[in-house]
Amino acid sequence: MAKIAGVDVLLYVQTGGTDATPTYTVVGGQSGATLNRSANLIETTSKDAYGWAENVAGVLSWSIECDGFMLDSDTALDHLDEVFNSRSTLKAEIRLPSGKKYTGNCIITDFPYEFPQDDAATYKLTLTGTGALTVTTGS
Repeated sequence: MAKIAGVDVLLYVQTGGTDATPTYTVVGGQSGATLNRSANLIETTSKDAYGWAENVAGVLSWSIECDGFMLDSDTALDHLDEVFNSRSTLKAEIRLPSGKKYTGNCIITDFPYEFPQDDAATYKLTLTGTGALTVTTGS
């Protein structure tokens, strides 16, 4: 079974189209992306657990963190600026080389730009999921 190189996994955001036929654009200049998934725990320990904690999974949540270098012109980054300023939701997608995709609606919750004197201009992006994260496999 082949390993996956992180450089081949990209974050895309919907920049147009409709729900039936969306247009996705890769977020340019990416140097890293992380898909976070978690479950809230509901503690269910009873005396008959003999001193061991017991839990069940509760509400699931997800987010994507991405960072990269700013480009002179980037359709996706320009779209993210508009979405952030309008406090809207957007659809994001992580794509693996196999065609597997993680897709969901999200809100931009953190979006700093950095402009150091002695280094490249960069961005960081946190997208917090609102609703389910769907997983589709490639063909």
